[in-house]
Amino acid sequence: MNNIFRGLIAGYGAKKLGGGCFGTIIVFVIIWLLLGQCS
Repeated sequence: MNNIFRGLIAGYGAKKLGGGCFGTIIVFVIIWLLLGQCS
């Protein structure tokens, strides 16, 4: 998967699911790693 596309998906998910600065970063990292495992 393209890193830019992967970053956009992870960023969108983190914005929707994250509950603050630290939570958003954690959600972003989790989604990023999950998308990396899928490809």
